[in-house]
Amino acid sequence: MESVELEYLTWQEAEDSLNNHEVVLIALGARTKEHGPHLPLNNDYLMAEYLKKEVAKKVPVIILPTLQYGFYPSFLEYPGSISINAETFEQVIIDICLSMKGYGIKKFYILNTGISTLKPLKSAAKKLEQEGVILQYLNLLEVEKKHDPNLLQQEGGTHADESETSIMLYMYPEIVVLSKAVKDYDSRPNRKGLTRNPKGEGVYSPTGIWGDPTLATKDKGKILTNALIEEITKQINELIYQKI
Repeated sequence: MESVELEYLTWQEAEDSLNNHEVVLIALGARTKEHGPHLPLNNDYLMAEYLKKEVAKKVPVIILPTLQYGFYPSFLEYPGSISINAETFEQVIIDICLSMKGYGIKKFYILNTGISTLKPLKSAAKKLEQEGVILQYLNLLEVEKKHDPNLLQQEGGTHADESETSIMLYMYPEIVVLSKAVKDYDSRPNRKGLTRNPKGEGVYSPTGIWGDPTLATKDKGKILTNALIEEITKQINELIYQKI
Protein backbone atom coordinates (compact mmCIF):
# COMPACT_ATOMS: atom_id res chain seq x y z
CA MET A 1 0.00 0.00 0.00
CA GLU A 2 1.27 3.45 -0.93
CA SER A 3 0.66 6.95 0.37
CA VAL A 4 -2.01 9.02 -1.39
CA GLU A 5 -2.44 12.80 -1.72
CA LEU A 6 -6.15 13.26 -1.14
CA GLU A 7 -6.60 16.47 -3.11
CA TYR A 8 -5.84 14.78 -6.43
CA LEU A 9 -8.53 12.11 -6.10
CA THR A 10 -12.18 12.05 -7.04
CA TRP A 11 -14.55 11.50 -4.13
CA GLN A 12 -15.05 7.89 -5.22
CA GLU A 13 -11.29 7.33 -5.26
CA ALA A 14 -11.03 9.09 -1.92
CA GLU A 15 -13.60 6.76 -0.40
CA ASP A 16 -11.61 3.73 -1.48
CA SER A 17 -8.31 5.14 -0.22
CA LEU A 18 -9.75 6.21 3.12
CA ASN A 19 -11.07 2.70 3.64
CA ASN A 20 -7.59 1.29 3.15
CA HIS A 21 -5.43 3.64 5.23
CA GLU A 22 -5.17 4.05 8.99
CA VAL A 23 -3.56 7.47 9.34
CA VAL A 24 -4.07 10.92 7.86
CA LEU A 25 -0.91 13.05 7.68
CA ILE A 26 -1.29 16.82 8.00
CA ALA A 27 1.90 18.80 7.44
CA LEU A 28 2.00 22.18 9.19
CA GLY A 29 4.45 24.83 8.05
CA ALA A 30 4.13 28.62 8.09
CA ARG A 31 4.36 30.21 4.67
CA THR A 32 4.64 33.73 6.08
CA LYS A 33 6.91 33.77 9.13
CA GLU A 34 10.21 35.60 9.45
CA HIS A 35 13.45 33.62 9.53
CA GLY A 36 16.10 36.30 9.72
CA PRO A 37 17.85 37.99 6.80
CA HIS A 38 19.21 34.73 5.34
CA LEU A 39 16.05 32.58 5.02
CA PRO A 40 12.69 33.34 3.34
CA LEU A 41 9.31 33.74 5.02
CA ASN A 42 8.15 30.39 3.64
CA ASN A 43 10.99 28.48 5.29
CA ASP A 44 8.74 26.28 7.45
CA TYR A 45 6.36 25.56 4.58
CA LEU A 46 9.24 24.33 2.44
CA MET A 47 10.53 22.20 5.30
CA ALA A 48 7.09 20.69 5.87
CA GLU A 49 6.71 19.91 2.16
CA TYR A 50 10.09 18.20 2.02
CA LEU A 51 9.52 16.10 5.13
CA LYS A 52 5.99 15.20 4.06
CA LYS A 53 7.15 13.81 0.73
CA GLU A 54 10.06 11.86 2.21
CA VAL A 55 7.98 10.34 5.01
CA ALA A 56 5.22 9.39 2.56
CA LYS A 57 7.74 7.20 0.73
CA LYS A 58 8.39 5.20 3.87
CA VAL A 59 4.97 4.76 5.46
CA PRO A 60 1.49 4.59 3.89
CA VAL A 61 -0.66 7.59 4.80
CA ILE A 62 -3.43 9.76 3.42
CA ILE A 63 -1.86 13.18 2.85
CA LEU A 64 -3.85 16.39 3.25
CA PRO A 65 -2.70 19.73 1.79
CA THR A 66 -0.12 21.44 3.98
CA LEU A 67 -1.51 23.95 6.48
CA GLN A 68 0.18 27.29 5.84
CA TYR A 69 -1.05 29.34 8.82
CA GLY A 70 -0.83 28.69 12.54
CA PHE A 71 -0.23 30.15 15.98
CA TYR A 72 3.05 32.11 15.70
CA PRO A 73 2.73 35.21 17.93
CA SER A 74 6.45 35.46 18.67
CA PHE A 75 7.28 36.90 15.25
CA LEU A 76 4.71 39.62 14.69
CA GLU A 77 7.19 42.49 15.14
CA TYR A 78 8.85 41.38 11.91
CA PRO A 79 6.98 42.45 8.74
CA GLY A 80 5.43 39.64 6.72
CA SER A 81 4.88 37.33 9.68
CA ILE A 82 1.29 36.17 10.19
CA SER A 83 -0.27 34.44 13.19
CA ILE A 84 -3.80 33.27 13.89
CA ASN A 85 -4.88 33.09 17.52
CA ALA A 86 -4.45 29.87 19.47
CA GLU A 87 -8.17 29.14 19.78
CA THR A 88 -8.74 29.58 16.04
CA PHE A 89 -5.77 27.40 15.17
CA GLU A 90 -6.86 24.72 17.62
CA GLN A 91 -10.40 24.71 16.23
CA VAL A 92 -9.14 24.42 12.64
CA ILE A 93 -7.26 21.26 13.61
CA ILE A 94 -10.29 19.86 15.43
CA ASP A 95 -12.65 20.63 12.55
CA ILE A 96 -10.37 18.98 9.99
CA CYS A 97 -10.06 15.84 12.08
CA LEU A 98 -13.78 15.60 12.84
CA SER A 99 -14.59 16.08 9.15
CA MET A 100 -12.32 13.15 8.30
CA LYS A 101 -13.73 11.09 11.15
CA GLY A 102 -17.00 11.08 9.23
CA TYR A 103 -15.27 8.93 6.63
CA GLY A 104 -14.00 6.44 9.18
CA ILE A 105 -10.54 7.89 9.87
CA LYS A 106 -9.70 8.20 13.57
CA LYS A 107 -5.92 8.59 13.58
CA PHE A 108 -4.11 11.80 12.63
CA TYR A 109 -0.49 12.89 12.64
CA ILE A 110 0.50 16.57 12.48
CA LEU A 111 3.94 17.02 10.92
CA ASN A 112 4.51 20.12 13.00
CA THR A 113 7.44 22.41 12.16
CA GLY A 114 6.82 25.01 14.86
CA ILE A 115 7.27 25.43 18.61
CA SER A 116 4.48 27.83 19.61
CA THR A 117 1.98 25.45 18.00
CA LEU A 118 2.70 22.73 20.56
CA LYS A 119 0.36 24.04 23.26
CA PRO A 120 -2.76 24.40 21.07
CA LEU A 121 -2.01 21.04 19.43
CA LYS A 122 -1.91 19.44 22.87
CA SER A 123 -5.24 21.02 23.72
CA ALA A 124 -6.76 19.87 20.42
CA ALA A 125 -5.54 16.32 21.04
CA LYS A 126 -7.25 16.22 24.44
CA LYS A 127 -10.56 17.42 23.00
CA LEU A 128 -10.38 15.01 20.05
CA GLU A 129 -9.68 12.12 22.41
CA GLN A 130 -13.16 12.67 23.84
CA GLU A 131 -14.51 12.17 20.30
CA GLY A 132 -12.69 8.86 19.85
CA VAL A 133 -9.97 10.41 17.71
CA ILE A 134 -6.20 10.08 18.21
CA LEU A 135 -4.13 13.14 17.31
CA GLN A 136 -0.36 12.94 17.52
CA TYR A 137 2.16 15.55 16.43
CA LEU A 138 5.87 16.15 15.95
CA ASN A 139 7.63 17.90 18.84
CA LEU A 140 10.90 19.32 17.52
CA LEU A 141 12.17 20.04 21.02
CA GLU A 142 11.93 16.36 21.94
CA VAL A 143 13.69 15.28 18.74
CA GLU A 144 16.55 17.71 19.41
CA LYS A 145 17.20 16.05 22.76
CA LYS A 146 18.13 12.86 20.91
CA HIS A 147 20.86 14.46 18.79
CA ASP A 148 24.55 13.94 19.41
CA PRO A 149 25.38 16.75 21.88
CA ASN A 150 28.54 17.50 19.90
CA LEU A 151 26.74 18.02 16.60
CA LEU A 152 25.85 21.69 17.12
CA GLN A 153 28.28 24.31 18.43
CA GLN A 154 26.05 27.34 18.98
CA GLU A 155 25.65 28.76 22.46
CA GLY A 156 21.90 28.38 22.24
CA GLY A 157 18.84 29.23 20.18
CA THR A 158 15.92 27.66 18.36
CA HIS A 159 14.97 29.93 15.46
CA ALA A 160 16.73 30.51 12.12
CA ASP A 161 19.72 29.17 14.02
CA GLU A 162 22.53 26.69 13.37
CA SER A 163 20.15 23.74 13.33
CA GLU A 164 17.39 25.16 11.16
CA THR A 165 19.80 26.79 8.73
CA SER A 166 21.77 23.55 8.39
CA ILE A 167 18.57 21.69 7.56
CA MET A 168 17.70 24.19 4.86
CA LEU A 169 21.23 24.06 3.45
CA TYR A 170 20.61 20.35 2.94
CA MET A 171 16.99 20.51 1.75
CA TYR A 172 17.01 23.71 -0.32
CA PRO A 173 20.53 25.18 -0.53
CA GLU A 174 19.41 27.61 -3.23
CA ILE A 175 17.19 29.56 -0.80
CA VAL A 176 19.84 30.11 1.90
CA VAL A 177 21.86 33.34 1.71
CA LEU A 178 24.52 32.37 4.22
CA SER A 179 26.47 35.60 3.64
CA LYS A 180 23.61 37.43 5.41
CA ALA A 181 23.54 35.10 8.41
CA VAL A 182 24.74 36.53 11.72
CA LYS A 183 24.91 35.38 15.30
CA ASP A 184 22.03 36.93 17.23
CA TYR A 185 21.52 35.33 20.62
CA ASP A 186 19.99 36.93 23.69
CA SER A 187 20.88 34.59 26.56
CA ARG A 188 18.67 36.20 29.20
CA PRO A 189 16.35 33.54 30.67
CA ASN A 190 12.56 33.40 30.96
CA ARG A 191 11.78 35.64 28.01
CA LYS A 192 9.01 34.83 25.56
CA GLY A 193 8.78 35.88 21.93
CA LEU A 194 11.25 37.87 19.86
CA THR A 195 11.39 41.64 19.93
CA ARG A 196 13.17 44.31 17.88
CA ASN A 197 12.97 46.65 20.86
CA PRO A 198 16.14 46.49 23.03
CA LYS A 199 13.99 47.50 26.00
CA GLY A 200 11.25 45.02 25.20
CA GLU A 201 10.20 42.12 27.42
CA GLY A 202 10.95 39.39 24.91
CA VAL A 203 14.14 37.92 23.48
CA TYR A 204 15.94 40.86 21.89
CA SER A 205 16.70 40.09 18.26
CA PRO A 206 17.19 42.92 15.74
CA THR A 207 17.59 40.32 12.97
CA GLY A 208 14.79 37.88 13.86
CA ILE A 209 17.39 35.17 14.54
CA TRP A 210 17.80 33.39 17.84
CA GLY A 211 21.03 31.42 17.65
CA ASP A 212 24.08 31.28 15.42
CA PRO A 213 23.36 30.29 11.80
CA THR A 214 26.94 31.15 10.78
CA LEU A 215 27.89 27.72 12.12
CA ALA A 216 25.45 25.92 9.81
CA THR A 217 26.66 23.34 7.28
CA LYS A 218 25.01 21.04 4.75
CA ASP A 219 26.57 17.99 6.41
CA LYS A 220 24.95 18.85 9.75
CA GLY A 221 21.70 19.42 7.89
CA LYS A 222 21.82 15.94 6.38
CA ILE A 223 22.18 14.37 9.82
CA LEU A 224 19.39 16.49 11.29
CA THR A 225 17.04 15.90 8.35
CA ASN A 226 17.53 12.14 8.34
CA ALA A 227 16.92 12.07 12.09
CA LEU A 228 13.63 13.94 11.59
CA ILE A 229 12.48 11.61 8.83
CA GLU A 230 13.38 8.58 10.91
CA GLU A 231 11.56 9.88 13.99
CA ILE A 232 8.42 10.92 12.11
CA THR A 233 8.28 7.58 10.29
CA LYS A 234 8.66 5.73 13.58
CA GLN A 235 5.89 7.72 15.25
CA ILE A 236 3.48 7.18 12.36
CA ASN A 237 4.21 3.45 12.21
CA GLU A 238 3.45 3.21 15.91
CA LEU A 239 0.24 5.17 15.37
CA ILE A 240 -0.88 2.83 12.58
CA TYR A 241 -0.78 -0.15 14.94
CA GLN A 242 -2.14 1.69 17.97
CA LYS A 243 -5.52 0.43 19.08
CA ILE A 244 -8.33 2.90 19.67
